[in-house]
Amino acid sequence: MLLRNTLTGQLERFEPIEPGTVRMYVCGPTVYGLIHVGNARPMVVFDALRRYFEYKGYRVLMVQNFTDIDDKILKRADEWGVDYKQVAETFIQEYWRDAAALGVRAPNFAPKTSDFIPEIVRAIELLIKKGHAYISDGDVYFDVKSFPKYGELSHRSLDEMIAGARVEVSEKKRFPLDFALWKAAKPGEPAWDSPWGKGRPGWHIECTIMSTKLLGSTLDIHAGGEDLIFPHHENEKVQSEALTGKQFVRYWLHNALVRVSGDKMSKSLGNIFVLREALKRFGADGLKLYFLSKHYRSPIDFSIEALEASTKAAKRINESFKRLESKFPSIPVPPNDGWMNEQRQRFTEALDDDFNTPRAIAQIFDLVAELNKLIDESRERQALKVYHLLRREFCPVLGLFEAGTQPLNIDVDPFIQLILELRNELRRRKLYDLADEARKRLKDLGVEIRDNLDGSTYSFIEEV
Repeated sequence: MLLRNTLTGQLERFEPIEPGTVRMYVCGPTVYGLIHVGNARPMVVFDALRRYFEYKGYRVLMVQNFTDIDDKILKRADEWGVDYKQVAETFIQEYWRDAAALGVRAPNFAPKTSDFIPEIVRAIELLIKKGHAYISDGDVYFDVKSFPKYGELSHRSLDEMIAGARVEVSEKKRFPLDFALWKAAKPGEPAWDSPWGKGRPGWHIECTIMSTKLLGSTLDIHAGGEDLIFPHHENEKVQSEALTGKQFVRYWLHNALVRVSGDKMSKSLGNIFVLREALKRFGADGLKLYFLSKHYRSPIDFSIEALEASTKAAKRINESFKRLESKFPSIPVPPNDGWMNEQRQRFTEALDDDFNTPRAIAQIFDLVAELNKLIDESRERQALKVYHLLRREFCPVLGLFEAGTQPLNIDVDPFIQLILELRNELRRRKLYDLADEARKRLKDLGVEIRDNLDGSTYSFIEEV
């Protein structure tokens, strides 16, 4: 499998540190608002990449963080008149709801910044001791000039980075590109104790600590949007390698952005299309086809027309599946043969080529056309082979045609959320039999419940 490594700019053969295991970290959201269509692209792309690794027989350990302490969160908390934790927890739960509706699987670990403060403080102490960080009036900054490889990931010199980026100006810094590891507390802000006084972590240090604590000092893959290359991932890289003395990441992967009139879709620009509204209008599969029909490194120009076309294509594929299922009620697993293996080889060759999902999607469309022809000709044996490849192998690899595939005409979410709350209360009271019965009854109604450390999420089962 070849992947384009942002660090080298080259296609490289993927070889994990531990044979058979992929350790993968994906930067998650800062939780101060609902996620939008632009946020959903890396969710879909890297969920599909994880699924493909599993299809190839790898064990994948995936971590996606939540930044739950940040200036934007504090501002929202001030607007609401509540503690910052209430804002963060509110939007973490909203994230899980949207991810479930989109059909994106939860990571193995979903750490929050606020849970790793002691580890962050110890890491900053070590960076100071090693001469890579300095204290300045209660703040702590990473000394960029102490690490000669700064700029290696973004392929720019110090002068280019200063000229081409918004640099936080501060008289506390020795050099403009030095970045905050620890911020001294301001009046009324949440704060934690440290050797330098009360304060909170800077943005970049959190990902270093959460990723290395959960996955080890060197990761196989670190992924995220290309807007994170500089400064976030550049800063992550140097502080991690300064801390451990080891290579931080073997393969850096970055998806291109969803653009609106040439600008990236972002909350700060106010040009967002909220994901849950898009799900109601276009469905999960319409959105996934929209994202995956473009290579992950190619930008997408946001287009209602393109989304509508993807939704229609998803509907046609689903109708083809239902045609076969109604015509041939008994659907046994067909015996494997050379033709099926040829199709698998074509599919894997596409995805092994820097995860070329457009080629894989094109093959799916070709096979759907073949399926319709075989159904028309009542060629059951061959039709079942095509159906099996599509329905049981290729589409699941890309996360297609599972849960929440069609737009909803009504919003049932508040009703299901109420049931989940009641069920969680049963679990808290250790009434597990009743909680399990509620879960079973929901499944009978086409709603699958998944329990995790942060609570419960749900998704719709396509066939009940």
